[in-house]
Amino acid sequence: MTSWLSVFTLEFMIAGGAALILLLDAFARVPGRTIGWITAALLVGVFAASFFFEPSGTVPHAVYLAGPWSLFFKRVFLIAAALATLGSIDWLDARTPKRQAEFFAMMLFSLVGMMVLPGARDWILLLVAFELMGIPLYVMAAWEKTDAPHEAERMGPEAGLKLFVTGAASSAFTLFGLGLVIGETGSTALSAFPAQPTLLTTLGMAMVVGGMGFKLGAVPFHMWVPDTYQGAPTPFVAFLSVAPKAGGLAALTAVLLSGWTAQKHVWVPGVIVLSAASMIVGNLFALPQSDARRLLGFSGVAQIGYVLIALGAGTEEGVAMSLFFIAIYVFTNLGAFLVIHAAAESSGGHELGKLAGLSRRSPWMGAALLVFLLSLAGIPFVAGFWAKLFVFMAAWRAGLWVLVAIGVVTAVLGLFYYLSVARSTFMSDGTSAEPIRAGVSLKVAIAVCLVAVVGLGLWPRPLVDEATKAATTFMHP
Repeated sequence: MTSWLSVFTLEFMIAGGAALILLLDAFARVPGRTIGWITAALLVGVFAASFFFEPSGTVPHAVYLAGPWSLFFKRVFLIAAALATLGSIDWLDARTPKRQAEFFAMMLFSLVGMMVLPGARDWILLLVAFELMGIPLYVMAAWEKTDAPHEAERMGPEAGLKLFVTGAASSAFTLFGLGLVIGETGSTALSAFPAQPTLLTTLGMAMVVGGMGFKLGAVPFHMWVPDTYQGAPTPFVAFLSVAPKAGGLAALTAVLLSGWTAQKHVWVPGVIVLSAASMIVGNLFALPQSDARRLLGFSGVAQIGYVLIALGAGTEEGVAMSLFFIAIYVFTNLGAFLVIHAAAESSGGHELGKLAGLSRRSPWMGAALLVFLLSLAGIPFVAGFWAKLFVFMAAWRAGLWVLVAIGVVTAVLGLFYYLSVARSTFMSDGTSAEPIRAGVSLKVAIAVCLVAVVGLGLWPRPLVDEATKAATTFMHP
């Protein structure tokens, strides 16, 4: 293999796996459940391989840079995809038994786009990776189509359409902004930017940040989040709620701190406004929600606001803590969605009232959901507590004390709706005493998330060190 192609070894493994899955389904007629386990094994295998083979270096014309920064995100994406795959196996086998292989292949193709994003240092490669990540997600959001058991639940096409329309708007914003930036600079390299930005380049920067804000689900680009989360299949939403946001964070950080470092005075105020608005709007709109998926959707908007606090600091510590936060968020949010999915499959709905008595029907799942909610709220001493604390500390040291104050107040506000879910789970009597039935794969996914959230809450240092290493090599290549 040509030396520079070796930096894409992990991506080639995933793309080859996706092709193999389609071939197995088309010619070998391998059962869909088996294909799901093969996909999970592939993802775990590639994740393990990333510790023995760590790609580094650049490709011709410096359009891609591989190293600890990109490797950190690749591992996060692989973990998210593996857990989402395990959480999807039983649901796909029950709801769409003839379309399982295509679902897993779509997830893997989207994963390839995500894995390219962190190392992209050229606008063309960045946009291609973004679209490769996004287009399969539009299809997966509408996967259930008319397969739902009840007419009222057949919201898949609507969810897919809303995700597609906002994704198209995101691409349009980004492309229009890039037209202005590239037209002024005469180069597609991220680092090619004038020391003194003109009106056109400043407008272009704003449009690019806005386009990426759609991917992150930051206010005011969050409109698609609650509706898509409510209508799309919950196991897929578990993946959608974490992995693409991590990809958007990687791309936005690369653009702002690799390409536009000298223009901090231009973009930092914008990031601060996005952060504050996301924290306030996300937490306030989550309060009246009665559907668990919509509640976690607005919660996700607020969580992105906390991540942007660290990015707005514009420091090495801020970048490191944003990486630590997003990694913790993957385990926490995925776990919460998968528990809610398990409960909904047995209770017949995702309303908060359907979670009543969950702790009696499945004590360990009730306890797991409580841990995930406490982590999202930032309660000591689960992983989410350290994530918020370290982000606030990085922002405070950078002088963003007003943003930290907003973050603390809105975090307290978030306690009300997180604990309302916990109250329904533990203190309310449900209409059914039937035990929650979940497959082995779903239980494994929830258990891994639970162990990670508790374990990293007790000992966060290894992940902090990895995030710091990635941020250091990113800020000082």
